[in-house]
Amino acid sequence: QVQLVESGGGSVQAGGSLKLSCVTSGYIFSTCAMGWYRHHPGQGREVVSRISSNGTTIYEDSVKGRFTISRDNAKSTVYLQMNSLKTEDTAVYDCAPYECYVGPWTWGQGTQVTVSS
Repeated sequence: QVQLVESGGGSVQAGGSLKLSCVTSGYIFSTCAMGWYRHHPGQGREVVSRISSNGTTIYEDSVKGRFTISRDNAKSTVYLQMNSLKTEDTAVYDCAPYECYVGPWTWGQGTQVTVSS
């Protein structure tokens, strides 16, 4: 079955950096676009960034120039390098296949990012 395991979150001061990782299994990773999402408890998710199967990247306006998404198909892993973090980046971050059918799947546990001023 599909598994999505996020890691790399933590607590940092504004201006700091974190690198998130999402290890996937249970489907052919290299054929799917992947997205990084974030949400606050009880609120909906927003897509922060996504990367196509061929490496084309798209970013939400608030993170452009600060976040970089990348992927390693050999490791079935997608990354999110987050620099110049702001307090408003505080959220739970998780990853998922983006507009790609992989069969039944559920969200991973996510990874908490907390940015303090």
